This record gives sequence, structure tokens and C-alpha cells, in this order.
Amino acid sequence: MLSYRVMLDVPRELMVFVSGLLAAHRREIGTRKGTRKLGCYRQALFGLAWFRDKGSIPRLGAGFGLPQSTACRYLDEVIDVLAARAPGLAEALERAVAAGTPYVILDGKVVDADRCREKTLSRKGKVIDLWYAGKTHDFGGNIQGLFYPSGIPMWISDVLPGNVHDLAAAREKVLAVLRPFLDAMPALADPGYEGAGHGVNVPVKKPARGELDIDTKTRNALLRSRRYQGERGFALMSQRWRAIQHVSLSPTTIGDIVKSALVLTQFEHKMIS
Repeated sequence: MLSYRVMLDVPRELMVFVSGLLAAHRREIGTRKGTRKLGCYRQALFGLAWFRDKGSIPRLGAGFGLPQSTACRYLDEVIDVLAARAPGLAEALERAVAAGTPYVILDGKVVDADRCREKTLSRKGKVIDLWYAGKTHDFGGNIQGLFYPSGIPMWISDVLPGNVHDLAAAREKVLAVLRPFLDAMPALADPGYEGAGHGVNVPVKKPARGELDIDTKTRNALLRSRRYQGERGFALMSQRWRAIQHVSLSPTTIGDIVKSALVLTQFEHKMIS
């Protein structure tokens, strides 16, 4: 067997932040000193290496001297402590209003995942794959996100199966809490959210016959010029933390994994400490 060193391009401050979360978790559950294979700092290093490079868990764990079962357990622990720091929806919105945020961007994403055999019934009574997303023609989980006008992610929802449409997912996970904030802070969204109701601004579709008038075209152009930052927000997380590009763990963990990436992204942009 051969080994080699690699550089992990994350700031030391982020490593200290994650190791602090792990240390607090160990105190909370009463972990005795000297009973773990890795200390908090090394466990944080292991977890961040997985998030950054999307490595094989058994292979990455072996590099830290961990058997596969322990590597999986340590990674689950890192995900849990990070996801626990992600803001709730009401908390994130109240913080945005207090900061004078003029609007938020609502967007959804299907995070690729390994195929899951779980089945469900379609509206027509046909047996279909629960986690198959028609949006991407692949398997994955639907997550909803809110973003600041700059594109920095504000909040991420729990995961829903890939066959759930963005509008249905938003109605279940977002709109009930978001609605009271929309008068002061409207939401911008893509045409997939048409029908979301007052305060959620979407482009007007071109009629089957005829053309849009110049005012509507201008409004659509303005919406597109602002709304694209939501897609940039997902890119900020997925390009920096490659583990969320394709999740090989259970698709039910997608929500916590992306919430963890949200916390890491917000820390690097100095939004939390």
C-alpha cells in the first residue's frame, strides 16, 4: 500500500469552527477523553476533506486509520453537528428583514443521488420510482432554498423525493412561513413557481398566440437579471463542497448534507462565527 499527502484548501478558522462544534457535541453526549480514534480536530479534517473532494468514505477513512464503519459514523457526526447550526426558515427571514434585505430569491434543485428502489403511485395509479425526478431525468432529492440578492444562500429545506414538483415542494416547505414576510420582502422565482400566490414574482409566459407587450417583456428581463443569483447560490455550495454534487449515501440524508454545506458557505462568507 502507498500513501501520499494532499492539501485541503479550507481556512484554518473553518477547521477550528467545525472542531469546536464536535467538541461541544462530545461534551453533550458525555464522551470520555481518550476513547475516540480521532480527536475533534482530526475528525473535522476528515469531514471537511469529504465535503470538499467528495471522496470514497472507506478510502478516505483508511487514510485516517479508520475502519469503514467508524469512518461512516464519524462522517454522520460531522454532518449532524453542522446541519444543527443551519438556521430555521423563520429565523433566516427575520434576520433578513432586520438587515433590510429588499427581496429574496426562491429556487429549487434536484440533488443527484444513487438509485433508490422505493416505489410510489402516480396520480394515474401507475407504479413509479419515488426518487426519480422528471426535472433532471435522473434520481435525486428535491430541496428548496432561499437566497440573498447577492446569491449567498440564506436557508435550505429538508429533502423531498425527486418526483415532487418545485411548486408542490415550496407549498409544503416554504410558503406558509414565507407568506407573512412577502409584503416587506417579496420573493423572485422562476416559472416553475407560477401559482405560488401574491408576493412570489415569476416571469409571465408568452401566450400561445400573440406576443407579450413591451412592459411585460421588460419586467421579465428585470426578474431574470435578479433571479439568476439563486442559481449562483446553489453553485457556490456545490462547486465549493463537491459532496453535494452527487450523494451516494441514503437520499434521505440530502437535506442535512446540503444544510451542512450552507453552514460552511455562510462561515466562509463571514455570516456566522
